[in-house]
Amino acid sequence: MVVADEELLMVRRGHGPGAGTWSIPGGHVEAGETLAEAVVRELAEETGLDGLCGPFLGWVELIGDHGHLVVMDFEVVVTSGGEPTAGGDAAEAAWVPLWQVSELRLVEGLAEFLAEHGVIETLT
Repeated sequence: MVVADEELLMVRRGHGPGAGTWSIPGGHVEAGETLAEAVVRELAEETGLDGLCGPFLGWVELIGDHGHLVVMDFEVVVTSGGEPTAGGDAAEAAWVPLWQVSELRLVEGLAEFLAEHGVIETLT
């Protein structure tokens, strides 16, 4: 998860689970890849930005028609400036002001996760 200057780096999913909803960049871990390597690769694929994987933030399980996903989230620092460019399975990529995040159509459970970890205001 990338937070900088009171903005959250987000992507709108192009297909698969959560298509059309907004989320944070991420995806699967490839064979032989560490979690940190996957975080950095997915960031570059989905946003065109380079970064460094930081500390582990938290995890969540998503169980549904798509199967059973375990999402692990890490703090990330972007090392290449500029505007994000959507790629991979992202239809759109943008810096979203923190106060606007909860107004978007978010992937299931994201608003609660962000509030629980102090990224956005607690939901009422």
